[in-house]
Amino acid sequence: MWKKIRDWLEIRIGLDNLVRTQVKEFRVPGNINIFYTLGFVALTAYVLQVISGIFLLIYYVPHSEHAFSSVQDIMNKVPYGWLFRQMHVAGSNLMVAVVFLHLFSVFFMGSYKKPREMTWVTGCLMLFTVLFFCLSGYLLPWSQLSYWATTIVTTMPTAFPVIGDFIAWILRGGDYVSGSTLNRFFAIHVALLPPVFLFLMGLHIFLVRRIGLSSPPLGTSSKKGHWTEYRPETHPEGYPFYPYFVMKELVMVMIYLALMFFIIAFLPTLFLPGDANSPANPFKTPVHIRPEWYFLAPYQMLKLIPNKFLGITAELILIGIFLLWPFFDTKEERNILKRPRLLGVFIFSVTIWVVLTIWGRY
Repeated sequence: MWKKIRDWLEIRIGLDNLVRTQVKEFRVPGNINIFYTLGFVALTAYVLQVISGIFLLIYYVPHSEHAFSSVQDIMNKVPYGWLFRQMHVAGSNLMVAVVFLHLFSVFFMGSYKKPREMTWVTGCLMLFTVLFFCLSGYLLPWSQLSYWATTIVTTMPTAFPVIGDFIAWILRGGDYVSGSTLNRFFAIHVALLPPVFLFLMGLHIFLVRRIGLSSPPLGTSSKKGHWTEYRPETHPEGYPFYPYFVMKELVMVMIYLALMFFIIAFLPTLFLPGDANSPANPFKTPVHIRPEWYFLAPYQMLKLIPNKFLGITAELILIGIFLLWPFFDTKEERNILKRPRLLGVFIFSVTIWVVLTIWGRY
């Protein structure tokens, strides 16, 4: 049976040639490290989110009067429903962490430099899409936590004069978070964002394979000469993609799965605190309400800047710099250890982000 399928594909797409050129003969740098596997781990995490999300979609009711009870039924009545929801919740947080680590490592390795500017931009856009996934999905359980966290986030655009109130109204579908907001976020979460993410992911993978993997600049010559015309970066002296690099990727995926199931088994309330198990009540504001950990740094920054308009404007400028950084940093040297100023900016930025995140929890 398998041989017939293989022969059928071989005649139509040249399967042997495809596997030989794209897998067996494709070579990766000899000094490649485990940080280069994080892109594949993020891809695996997204696939798991899709699988668990489809399962939840079967039982979830996107209506303000039934959303909370349907989620409780998934947790308590549907066979293995608790497992799929915990996988979806823990997986979303871990996926954000993996994408963050992936971008940090790309920045540290200088892999955003010419000719990989578009690869960096698509990666950043994928990060923003993942965060939008988390934001839109956060409201769906219709709990006290999700309701008031969404209220805080959708209030932020009102800091902008003229168009701020209109943007907030578009997000909410009214003057405040209601059933209309739930319907909009549900549609965005399951219908709009998946094709956007798949498009960005396809473009990102195409760019990576078309240009070739960059080699770590640490301990080697990091200057590749002027890129005046297209040429793929090959590594004839490196290791074969399969099985050498594939095995590294699978090991990292196993570590990711072990961490996710450790959280599900031993820390089930880590991402589902008490307010996540109470139905949304628009007339009762919780004493302590905060966004998820990946929004704590910008949340705390806004609290420290007294003028909300200036605070949001400053954050948008920082996001723009982050997104377009390859076009600002045009020096050829990729080894960040040979660029003390850039290394200082990197360490300072990461430290500030960590401090604001921890500060935002208290």
